Amino acid sequence: MYKWILPSLSEVLAESQSSVVECSPAKAERQWRVSLAATEHLLLNTLATVSSDATQGLVLTAPAPLFSQPRLTQSLQTVTFTAKPFNPLALMPFQMPVAMPAAGYANATVDEITPQESVLGLLPADPLASEQFCLVFTEKFRLVLVLAEHKNGKKTFSFSFEPEVVQQAWRSLGARVMLTNPEFFVDLDALVQKYLPVAPDYRTVIQFSQLLLQQLPEPEADTENLPLSPPPLPSSPSSRPDVELLQAFAHEVRTPLTTIRTMTRLLLKRRDLPANVLSRLEIIDHECTEQIDRMELLFKAAELETSASTKSSRTQLTPMSLDQVLQQSIPRWQQAAHRRNLTLDVVLPQQLPTVVSNPTMLDQVLTGLMENFTRSLPSGSHIQVQVIPAGDQLKLQLSPLQCKDTSKPATPAPPPIRKALGQLLMFQPETGTISLNIAATKHLFQAIGGKLIVRQRPHYGEVLTIFLPLEVSSQQKSGVMS
Repeated sequence: MYKWILPSLSEVLAESQSSVVECSPAKAERQWRVSLAATEHLLLNTLATVSSDATQGLVLTAPAPLFSQPRLTQSLQTVTFTAKPFNPLALMPFQMPVAMPAAGYANATVDEITPQESVLGLLPADPLASEQFCLVFTEKFRLVLVLAEHKNGKKTFSFSFEPEVVQQAWRSLGARVMLTNPEFFVDLDALVQKYLPVAPDYRTVIQFSQLLLQQLPEPEADTENLPLSPPPLPSSPSSRPDVELLQAFAHEVRTPLTTIRTMTRLLLKRRDLPANVLSRLEIIDHECTEQIDRMELLFKAAELETSASTKSSRTQLTPMSLDQVLQQSIPRWQQAAHRRNLTLDVVLPQQLPTVVSNPTMLDQVLTGLMENFTRSLPSGSHIQVQVIPAGDQLKLQLSPLQCKDTSKPATPAPPPIRKALGQLLMFQPETGTISLNIAATKHLFQAIGGKLIVRQRPHYGEVLTIFLPLEVSSQQKSGVMS
């Protein structure tokens, strides 16, 4: 039987390990997801002490970019491998490193073939095309992670910090680049060689193991009967596929959108495109980002559902500037409101205190909440967002009014009709909107250190109130200790 001449990455890792156990797709995918989350945290911790101005590492990934944290996207060069038949060259007359003949690079500059994000093609018949992988090269460690699907329907996940194993994985991948894009291989190999294959410090591996345990959900046998607080539906073994289906759906939607966004951003770097083309590309980039963030929220909500408790599933919390988050978020909220013919006013105190939360997730959760909130209101409604201190917490309240002239009495706003879709989702027939239910949304806020309260008030409709803990000052800490 014909066999592909170059080994896939899963074959490289299988040869270096005593045994790789095949398991159900759901279990292998969970192992892949929690390992990626641990890798992301490890990179953030590793790069935290280094200036972000310079490139600090290289990531080779398939079939889409895996890390969305701005800190990482700015510090790491990313090369994405894909076997998708989409060819941007058919739409735009420019050279890009994506499965093209070597002659295609004749007129390309170094910046064009080694951007911060690059896309390279895999041949569809290559067995590597059926694998998801991530190779990380930094000064402190090298790491390879692989999720492989086999012909019998089973999947395997494996990873390794061993320098020789990672080097063999790169040789296998680099040989493919040399065959399809020899000019690009020279530059890419030079980037890889910048990060010497030294054995990682044992503390790095221990830290990764600890992060892995933090991300790992409890065994299903212990969590299947744990309800949410408050529970939308009784949790039972029969409802477990609902959560796994949502995880799979969010992943399948997010992956092609991330690939489209990466290609769009490469196009936006071109200086010879007409202004109207750039404008449309910016719209595509914005829409992709919006939906990617939405899918990440759905994915995170599904992950939290499999955790034993909110405490065990909490993300890393840190003191952060809410002012910075709101400066980024409010323009997007106003844009979303404007698209639905709504008006949005924001009332902020003169000085916003420091809160304790997760900066990336807080922005995503607030934006997702605002997105669902605006979709539930009729055209012409007015939304008021108030941020006020409340003791040792900060209160952020979303209140709807039917007309902007608040001096006129508003007629009672009936609550929107929503139908439950399994454990986590709600469907709004009037608008066709699918969103997280209140219980899942509350769980997300609990995971980032906050609290969400939903009330139905006469003449107002649904009012959402979010509480975020304030940072405890050193004086307050000493006062508590004394």
